[in-house]
Amino acid sequence: MAKAKTLFTIGYEQTPPKAVLDELEQAGVKLVVDVRAVTSSRRPGFSKKQLAAGLDGRGIAYVHLAGLGTPKEGRLAARSGQYDVLEKIFSKHLKTPEAREQMDELSALVMKAGPVCLLCYERDHTHCHRRIIAELIEERDGVTVKNLAGRQV
Repeated sequence: MAKAKTLFTIGYEQTPPKAVLDELEQAGVKLVVDVRAVTSSRRPGFSKKQLAAGLDGRGIAYVHLAGLGTPKEGRLAARSGQYDVLEKIFSKHLKTPEAREQMDELSALVMKAGPVCLLCYERDHTHCHRRIIAELIEERDGVTVKNLAGRQV
């Protein structure tokens, strides 16, 4: 029987770039899938170009799937701690054609690209939309989900 693929997730909140990169490298991640709607960041090292360059320096590929990012109203709900509202908004968003297409793309990447990790801002995966994505891929493709956390500052 084939060994189940692993889908990792990680959030970079309160974590320096080096700690995130170290954690990804130690886990054997080969591809980071950025599931943020907005890839600019006030945190140095986590804007799209900086992040992709840092990952590339570790031999880790980078893909941004904007269609799997949380809509603005979901991000506002998360910032105010309304995680149940975030979940409702994001679940509705996942029914859009773009999100469905990108879920299919993510599924294909997980099955062929080697260890994949979903990346978003929120450190606690239980408060982040990436948990919903990971659970759907877990159910759909029979992968194992593991949540990573880099050393906090």
